[in-house]
Amino acid sequence: MRTALVLLFLLALAAMPGALLPQRSLNPPNVEAYIAANGWWGRFLDRLEFFDVYASVWFSAIYLLLFVSLVGCLVPRTVEYAKALRQQPVLTPRNLSRLPHHESATTDAAPADVLAAARTRLRGWRQIEREEDGGAHSLSAERGYLRESGNLVFHFAMLGLIVSLALGKMVNYEGQVIVLANGAEFCNAGTLGYDSFRPGLRVDGTDLEPFCVRVNDFAVEYLPNGQAAQFIADIDYQSGTDLDTGTWRPYDLRVNEPLRTAGDRVYLLGHGYAPTFTVTFPDGQRRTQTLQWRPVDSLTLLSEGATKFDPPGVTDSAERRKRQIAVTGLFAPTALIQDKILTSGFPDLTDPAVAVDVMRGDLGIDSGRGQSIFEIDRALVDSGRLVRVARENLKPGGEIALDDGTKVRFDGVQRWVSLQVSHDPTQGWVLGFAVLMILGLGVSLTVKRRRLWVRAAPDGEGRTVVSVGGLARTDQAGYGEEFSRIAAELRTPRRDT
Repeated sequence: MRTALVLLFLLALAAMPGALLPQRSLNPPNVEAYIAANGWWGRFLDRLEFFDVYASVWFSAIYLLLFVSLVGCLVPRTVEYAKALRQQPVLTPRNLSRLPHHESATTDAAPADVLAAARTRLRGWRQIEREEDGGAHSLSAERGYLRESGNLVFHFAMLGLIVSLALGKMVNYEGQVIVLANGAEFCNAGTLGYDSFRPGLRVDGTDLEPFCVRVNDFAVEYLPNGQAAQFIADIDYQSGTDLDTGTWRPYDLRVNEPLRTAGDRVYLLGHGYAPTFTVTFPDGQRRTQTLQWRPVDSLTLLSEGATKFDPPGVTDSAERRKRQIAVTGLFAPTALIQDKILTSGFPDLTDPAVAVDVMRGDLGIDSGRGQSIFEIDRALVDSGRLVRVARENLKPGGEIALDDGTKVRFDGVQRWVSLQVSHDPTQGWVLGFAVLMILGLGVSLTVKRRRLWVRAAPDGEGRTVVSVGGLARTDQAGYGEEFSRIAAELRTPRRDT
């Protein structure tokens, strides 16, 4: 057990870097930024796997050693406990006065009456009665075996919790996706449907349990200071046979009240705004996009983003890269404009506006490399391949005319919600083992192991000497008071009438 405690301490110590340092599994850009900012120290920590703590060799080694140590500790303890349960209480010591708790008195009751009263008073204790020399009778009683039971339950539950967490890391997955609150749908059909996806070690994303969610509307109530009082996403969902029949079931999705379906949990994480822009190209063709912009101020929901357009009907790749359009800038749900600088005064849609830069040129979307949907590649701007051709503040319906006849119009705005899908089939086991740990620890801390002996011996003058001795098997206080109460009752046994 000492080894297990040391390993448990080491496991807690090894987990500290995971809480203090950015982790690749959660935020790879933060890890790269930390390494770049700290030079050789960051690279040294990276070689030691401090940015992948929970997947590192040294953390896994401690975890495995703790598991082996617990098994090696609990198996022999369980065997010894099973043997102890079958054993009879120990013999009554010859001299009870040497015990930490002892009392003696003389009574007129016969030894048999004293032992009968003791058996009744100690009902619920493990007992055995013995006859001794000189006509004496003794009773050995023990209580508190549940203490060791609670101890074993606690440690076995800890072992089960470790196994469940390890299995959960292998088969769980977690994904985030942003869905427009205008009847847009999301289906759990594969990893391509997610904006970000973190699979377990045994998950490749090809065998996800199918279900679909449709976000009809999103309602939010704000306090006067701008803090949100309540989020509600009006959604429909379908899973199982509903997918075959096309049946949609309604559900009000709230924060901390996830939708549970198909073995997954769907959480409402956040919300924001998606401006709608229409670009009319010189040939009259139009392209309209509604794309989410990310909040940069959580209190006022001032948001930034970049909505990108490819010119229609242009087949020459070089020409197309010269005429691509990006509308990038800031969106304010409640606009405050001072000296043409846009800020937001409130998070709700009371007076929406955008401050946009219209960029024209090569957006880099043909390069084959992934890029953020919220921003443009600044390297393309610095190299002159992407040029700003207009800057303006717009209200809904406002329009910008470019030098080549292209028109950019701000049509309005829609809401989006951020959903998280979590799958962990071991969650119930983790909860169950955690509850068992608490119950086992409670029993282990509250139940006291104690022994009590009663000897009733004739004194040769027609009376009976009653000797009572007690021994606590733990260091917990309180047995002295209990022993005194029992001894007082046993010194004056009642006769049955």
